[in-house]
Amino acid sequence: MNKLLFRRCCLTLLLGSLVLSSTLFAETVSKTVTHVRDGDTIVFGNQPIRLNGIAAPERNEPGGKEASAFMRHLVLGKFLTCTDNGQWTHDRLVAVCHLDGEDIGRLIVAAGLARDCPRFSGGRYTNAETTASRKLPLPHYCKSKK
Repeated sequence: MNKLLFRRCCLTLLLGSLVLSSTLFAETVSKTVTHVRDGDTIVFGNQPIRLNGIAAPERNEPGGKEASAFMRHLVLGKFLTCTDNGQWTHDRLVAVCHLDGEDIGRLIVAAGLARDCPRFSGGRYTNAETTASRKLPLPHYCKSKK
């Protein structure tokens, strides 16, 4: 095997193992929510958590203040259990979080204040969507890549 081919094989294996290790070794943490950024981002201490598989409007968008207020009322100061998927978006760790055994992503979607984001949820929250949540715009990043 020539050196170039050998190097490419080694690099491919190394990169593949890094990707695999970042998604296979999910971690579950239980902590108190110290801040709510918006309807789909909460904070534990200084660690922002992006709720996996949902899309809530930003605070400056229609419905954003309501989504943020709902999430704040639901979780601020409360103890959650979150399981990350080993992925990051911007400064946020991506996770599914539960309050007393209830998936908070499902709760905000069922309240009509967020959408299922099928590209990342695999449709996990589709059956929780309401007429109100379906009226919210579906962000481009939630749509399947073709």
